[in-house]
Amino acid sequence: MSTLKIAIQKSGRLNEDSIQILKDCGISINNGNDQLKASASNFPLEVLYLRNSDIPQYLIDGVVDAAIVGDNLLVEKGKNIEVAEKLGFSKCKVSVAVPKNFEYNSVKDLDGLRIATSYPNTVLDFFNSKNVTVDLHQISGSVEIAPNIGLADAIVDIVSSGSTLFKNNLKEVEVIFKSEAVLAVSPKITAENKAVLDKLQFRIQSVLRARKSKYILMNVQNDKIELINKILPVLKSPTVMPLAQEGWSSVHTVIEEDRFWEVIDQLKEAGAEGILVCPIEKMVL
Repeated sequence: MSTLKIAIQKSGRLNEDSIQILKDCGISINNGNDQLKASASNFPLEVLYLRNSDIPQYLIDGVVDAAIVGDNLLVEKGKNIEVAEKLGFSKCKVSVAVPKNFEYNSVKDLDGLRIATSYPNTVLDFFNSKNVTVDLHQISGSVEIAPNIGLADAIVDIVSSGSTLFKNNLKEVEVIFKSEAVLAVSPKITAENKAVLDKLQFRIQSVLRARKSKYILMNVQNDKIELINKILPVLKSPTVMPLAQEGWSSVHTVIEEDRFWEVIDQLKEAGAEGILVCPIEKMVL
């Protein structure tokens, strides 16, 4: 079987989350400290640890077959690169921020002003779409200090918690788009390597489903099972097993995490007792 080459960020949070999802997919990666390339021992996969900003070009050139990369980087440097799967981690926003004392009403207030950013293409596309002309200052790293040192009137940068903006006396005024980690595919991937990628993507999808779901077990009086079934958002139907105590059954099912507490409250009101909640490692459909 052909070996799939996949790029991930060399260091940082995205690196850690990327390695974790591969491990959760059952893939063992033999990597040591400061290693730039590593092979999996139990899957036809080779990992290349690259500088984040270089990954889109490696995909475009076909040096790697796929990559786990921030969607924001593809918007900036690889718009034509296919996204095979959104991965749900490393979420952030690409936002416009101004000093806290800036009286901001609309994007028109930035017309003719200086904007510092590491994302020049994203910035120009955004302001052009708003018919706003800006004086672009492209810098790398520490973009948030630009207004404080007089380099720019505003910035466009990645925002996660917003704490960095707060520390630098800035406020977010526009969200250009929301970003997260994605599985991106090279336009030059071969059919053979695409088949390996499909196997990897199947595993990733199983892991992502499991992360979004909880397995629950509860005790229910038999005359209340029909009511409980109407509440449960299940894949097909819940598993119902009789208990040793006459007139009671154990009901098992899966609940999506974003509806979890809402459903739990309804189940308790309907008479469910002894509700147990378990994490799911994989979910294969």
